Amino acid sequence: MLKILYHDTFLAVAVKPAGLLSEGEGKDCFPALLTEELRKLMGKEAKLYTVHRLDRDTEGIMVYALTSSAAAKLSADIAEGSWNKIYTALLWGTPKENSGRLCDLLYYDRSRGKSFVVTRERKGVKKAVLNYSVISSNERTTLVKIELETGRTHQIRVQFASRGLPLCGDRRYGAPAESGRSLALCACRLSFRHPETGEGLEFEIEPSNIQSI
Repeated sequence: MLKILYHDTFLAVAVKPAGLLSEGEGKDCFPALLTEELRKLMGKEAKLYTVHRLDRDTEGIMVYALTSSAAAKLSADIAEGSWNKIYTALLWGTPKENSGRLCDLLYYDRSRGKSFVVTRERKGVKKAVLNYSVISSNERTTLVKIELETGRTHQIRVQFASRGLPLCGDRRYGAPAESGRSLALCACRLSFRHPETGEGLEFEIEPSNIQSI
């Protein structure tokens, strides 16, 4: 059963399991499953508008608008950078510093389905910025909290991997087999303004796909 954190006539907030697409209408697409669950709760069909995304393999909090006006307002707030997004990730390795700010230029290669850190600006290259702090660590792995300043494709995964710290389970970006079978990344906290009332909303979950260390 899907975990719905909040819903009203303007929006729905729910936890997307790892392995599902955050947009689309197929059986492996989270909106299709959420639409059915909302129909049961609300007693009517709800049309979902996607305003942000998570990678298929990332677990986490998703917000969907239920009206076009709510979608426009939420999208505008995202563009302004007013959403606060916090992730938890398990790294294979240990950062040199217990906290830091990572700034890179990223290029997403659609044909290969991967992002790359590049050294110069050109068409398709975007700036990526995140802040991290270490929660705990052992001899092989490090649990970190991450706050995004930008939202680029595979941003967290490639920024850490480019520094020799791939996320556990992330074979695409160089994590070894012994690090795990699933991507150790969760969008665990999200705060934003309600598109209709302007009320501040905040939601937080405990990751189910990251083993404690």
